[in-house]
Amino acid sequence: QVQLRESGPGLVKPSQTLSLTCAVSGVPITAAYFSWSWIRQPPGKGLEWMGVIAYSGSTSINSSLESRISISRDTSKNQFSLQLKSVTPEDTAVYYCAATPDPLTSDQRMSVARYNFWGRGTQVTVSP
Repeated sequence: QVQLRESGPGLVKPSQTLSLTCAVSGVPITAAYFSWSWIRQPPGKGLEWMGVIAYSGSTSINSSLESRISISRDTSKNQFSLQLKSVTPEDTAVYYCAATPDPLTSDQRMSVARYNFWGRGTQVTVSP
């Protein structure tokens, strides 16, 4: 069974960099066809796909966040990470990591409905 767990600071100040990590158990993050995404949900709004790192290590980022976001992985620790620069209060949200084992196209990876496995989410608040 694939399990994901997010970790990171609950409170970040404006203009700082938010760093989150998703620890994965049950399958190597290099297992064929898996896609590993970051998804967030601001208060009162829907889910927003942020970006993905595929089993191959290739990444794809939501164009609206492209200038501020990076996604990386540490295969030795079986985890992947998100960095979001220059945060503002609008980045306040519950942040999720999610995964799917299905072979997907780049466009399909952007659809939150494609993801079968989810972490519990971590609340991040951006405030002075």
